[in-house]
Amino acid sequence: MEYTFRQFLEEKANVVSDQVAEIMELVSFQEVKKGESLLEAGKVCDYIFFVEKGLLRLFLFNEDGVEYTIQFAPESWFIGDRDSFYFNQSSIYNIDAIEDTRVILLAKDFANKASEISANFRNYNEFILQNHVRQLQKRISLLISASAEERYLDFVKTYPDLLLRAPQWMIASYLGITPQGLSRVRRELAKKNFKPG
Repeated sequence: MEYTFRQFLEEKANVVSDQVAEIMELVSFQEVKKGESLLEAGKVCDYIFFVEKGLLRLFLFNEDGVEYTIQFAPESWFIGDRDSFYFNQSSIYNIDAIEDTRVILLAKDFANKASEISANFRNYNEFILQNHVRQLQKRISLLISASAEERYLDFVKTYPDLLLRAPQWMIASYLGITPQGLSRVRRELAKKNFKPG
């Protein structure tokens, strides 16, 4: 389901219409085909991406070549490597498209310029940043202390429409388990009559 950046500014950030038009002049957009990359490890992340339509994921490889999915970004989500973006470091992450995707590109000076245009945007941007930190802390906590079943249930709550959109092996890698482990968790939940969504 499509969710435009203009809708985000109006509905979530409560930016008034003339300011929305001004902020929209600060951004550009890009179409990405399924399987194409927006960021490759070793490169600097020049943008934060807002997904209007489609599905992206942020992932990395460990030294043994094992792939770990760190984040999914469906419609209305932001994604990027903030360490690389803000500190001009080479990224350890990759971002690719799981589906044909349209993204809004937010450059380094976007947040400051948009905040000068709209106090409402500035306030909502602060909320987004704090919420991002909260979600990262929760994710770390789940990975180190929760059972595979608890991590799966949290995934379903966080990404309710991704079970049919993302390949099962990617979901398993996000959860920190094998695809066989994911199948086992789903079988056990089915015995308990759990139905996602």
